Amino acid sequence: MIRKIIQIDEEKCDGCGLCATACAEGAIKIIEGKARLVSEQYCDGLGACLGECPQGAIEIIEREAEDFSEEAVARHLGHAYAAPAPTPVPAMPAMPHGGGCPGSRMMFFGQNAQPEPQAPPAETSDYSALKQWPIQLHLLPVQAPIYENRELLIAADCTAFAMGGFHRQMLEGRALAIACPKLDDCQPYVQKLAAIFANNNIHRIHVSIMEVPCCRGLAMMVKDALALSGKDIPLDVEIVRIPGR
Repeated sequence: MIRKIIQIDEEKCDGCGLCATACAEGAIKIIEGKARLVSEQYCDGLGACLGECPQGAIEIIEREAEDFSEEAVARHLGHAYAAPAPTPVPAMPAMPHGGGCPGSRMMFFGQNAQPEPQAPPAETSDYSALKQWPIQLHLLPVQAPIYENRELLIAADCTAFAMGGFHRQMLEGRALAIACPKLDDCQPYVQKLAAIFANNNIHRIHVSIMEVPCCRGLAMMVKDALALSGKDIPLDVEIVRIPGR
């Protein structure tokens, strides 16, 4: 049938992700750095995404397309955001080896698996507040002692490079997960974060993002995951300006 549906100009699209987060039906995904319509059945043609695109890359056109299907949208959203069922946290969970890569083996620095934060030496320029490895979200285990009774910092990749005092001001005393909402395959992140929140006693969640629009997707993913987890964990979103403030 001929109906209204969105059209995305990939030449104009910068992959910021604002259109994807504005689409309640999940019709738009960021794939290989560009916004794409994943199914005609998911697009109702109302254009909620239009006002969110800073590049003017989206328009409503009329063309032959599949009918909009609320049933298909319900199935799609249910699959995309269904968090794994919480499982009991073992007293001493086995640490994964990142699919066989020794460099992805979970490690805690120091003798205590849950080290207490320590004040950095006053005049030490190379001080690191990192207390774990790995730090990439897709490599982190769902259950680990490093999360227990601590705060969790979920940081966009660029924040630590832009902010000179990142370790002292943001990371000190916190577990860490890093991700890039623009370049990563983010589809599994909501489910994984929901499972991490559900299966560990996390005191507070901090999300550190850059001021650029594409970074806002990380905050949205964390909020969705927290809602799915069923936990009531305090959540802060902290924005790092491009000059590092």
